[in-house]
Amino acid sequence: MCISFASTQNAVWVKKNLGVDLPSGYPTEAFPGYLAPLIIKSHQSGRVACGLAEFGLIPHWSKDRKIQKHTYNARFETISQKPSYRTPWRSRRYGIAVVDHFYEPSYASGKAIRTAIQSRNNEPLGIASIWDTWIDPASGNVVTSFSMITINADDHPLMNTFHKPEEEKRTPVLLSPHQMIEWLNTTPQNANKWMTHQHFPELVQA
Repeated sequence: MCISFASTQNAVWVKKNLGVDLPSGYPTEAFPGYLAPLIIKSHQSGRVACGLAEFGLIPHWSKDRKIQKHTYNARFETISQKPSYRTPWRSRRYGIAVVDHFYEPSYASGKAIRTAIQSRNNEPLGIASIWDTWIDPASGNVVTSFSMITINADDHPLMNTFHKPEEEKRTPVLLSPHQMIEWLNTTPQNANKWMTHQHFPELVQA
């Protein structure tokens, strides 16, 4: 499970590779409830844009933000059935969180050591995500929020080394630059091809 990450600050790279401008005013590191840049596409107009969204998806039916403590990672295996995710999944609300690195706990020493993971070439990573909008009953404001999609990492040479030995190994679904816009255009029927490790950029510990 990925509970925190460093949102990219590389505006030049994002503009060159994705054609959008990074917003301003977000923290360097994101935890559930924090704002982070999210790239999305309108399936009506075809416009790709990047705005700020809260990490941890708040379903449109939620009464408050408390659910974010449980919805920052969405398991691909159940994403189409879970009440929190099934509507945005079927509506193709796919997004990309662009990060410089993300964190996982390593137990190689016997104790949990927070470890940063990044691409070998030091370029930003795109993490396949799902998003939704929610109306805050207290303020009436529309809130956009997202969850990172995760898959089993038993066969991944690096990601299967994190978390406690008895825990299932998981990894965010990582996208190479040439895959990012294609991910925004995908459908639920075609999504399976994104959930395999052969698509992943090469990872290293930072």
